[in-house]
Amino acid sequence: MLNISPERINHLIEESKYDAFASLKKRATSDWMIKIFSGLLFLAMIALFLPWTQNIRAKGYVTTLDPESRPQMIQALIGGRIEKWYVREGEYVRAGDTIIQISEVKEEYLDPEILERTEQQIFAKSGSASAYRDKARNLEQQNEALKKGMEVKVEQNRLKIQQTNLKIQSDSLDLIAARLKIEIAENQLVRIESLYNDGLKSLTELEAKRLAVREAQAKVIELENKLAAGRNELLSLEANREAIINDYQDKIAKSRSEIMSALSDLYNTEADVNKLQSQYNAYEQRTRNYIIKAPISGIVTKAMRSGVGEIIKNGDQIVSLMPDNYQLAVEMYVNPRDMPLLQNGQKVRVQFDGWPAIVFGGWPNNSYGTFGGEVFAIDNLISENGQYRVLVAPDPDDIAWPEAVRVGGGANTITLLNQVRLGYEIWRQLNGFPADFYRIEKANSLKPKPPLKKVK
Repeated sequence: MLNISPERINHLIEESKYDAFASLKKRATSDWMIKIFSGLLFLAMIALFLPWTQNIRAKGYVTTLDPESRPQMIQALIGGRIEKWYVREGEYVRAGDTIIQISEVKEEYLDPEILERTEQQIFAKSGSASAYRDKARNLEQQNEALKKGMEVKVEQNRLKIQQTNLKIQSDSLDLIAARLKIEIAENQLVRIESLYNDGLKSLTELEAKRLAVREAQAKVIELENKLAAGRNELLSLEANREAIINDYQDKIAKSRSEIMSALSDLYNTEADVNKLQSQYNAYEQRTRNYIIKAPISGIVTKAMRSGVGEIIKNGDQIVSLMPDNYQLAVEMYVNPRDMPLLQNGQKVRVQFDGWPAIVFGGWPNNSYGTFGGEVFAIDNLISENGQYRVLVAPDPDDIAWPEAVRVGGGANTITLLNQVRLGYEIWRQLNGFPADFYRIEKANSLKPKPPLKKVK
């Protein structure tokens, strides 16, 4: 075993005489490097307490605030053949200026006098409708006359029945009186015969009484026949009343049927008139569409069709037009995770493609070449790219956006959120936590905003 002693001999050795001891004491890193790293570490520790503005970065492109101010494609409403161009690419046009003229190619519209012929058909059909209308009116008058005639005939029949009833009553009274006369004459005949048998009356008086009885009997028979004739006449009048009503009702029904037929012809003719009028309006409108005009003022950017004589279909794009008066905006897309952190009026810094800029992510207010904006609208429905669309308008409190920016150009946006310490932000990023929820003060949100400046 080794005999190790606790006694030290370091003080007995002169280290300066030996180079090995100097090499052992020599350091691998120089002192100035240690000082640099120490300083950097100190600065990094201080930087952890610096303020840092949380933000949401997104990409988008330049657009316009109003949909009507965005680039528009002018389409052909009808198919046709290009006859003449009135504009060139890059030319400025005003609303209502003629862009292109086309001619008809469909066979059913090739008649040059189609409007005049259709108008004549409308006139003829309108005259036919007037004739049917007059016929229906005359038939209505005829129907009313039949109704009044039926009422008069029925009233005449009623009066005649009443007259016949009175006549029957009078004949009945005459018959009763005649029968009383027979009874009296027969009683007188019996007495005369008794007196004649006693020789108190002559044969002449007896024959006279017998004649009186025969006359009284004949009168009764006459009155009975007359009463029977009156009753038969009453029955005939009552039966004739029903015949009159049935006859007039049949005539009224036929007249009503003719009225319905005339009205049916009238409605059919009016339908034909309306159809022809609709065709006339369509032909007239189609004629107007031979001239395609600019709906708004702007610059013709691109012609989709070229030359003269080319056939186009309805709905084909002819030229694209960029409005001359618009408000710039940026359409950006954010991730669903950042969507709850956005709200209208939130401040945004915008960097346009092709525009020189120096951007500091955590200090956007100290960046150069960026322009102020604010959230104008947020879609509630996710887009096809899996992100939410946000529309950013220029900030009226910041400098105006450059006039050199054009619609369709790219843009990078930095949406400003809460201000935190840099150390907290690093810790949040390392742990994958979302940014802090940030709400704009109500005083700022209720502040009236000046109108946005339009770019011409």
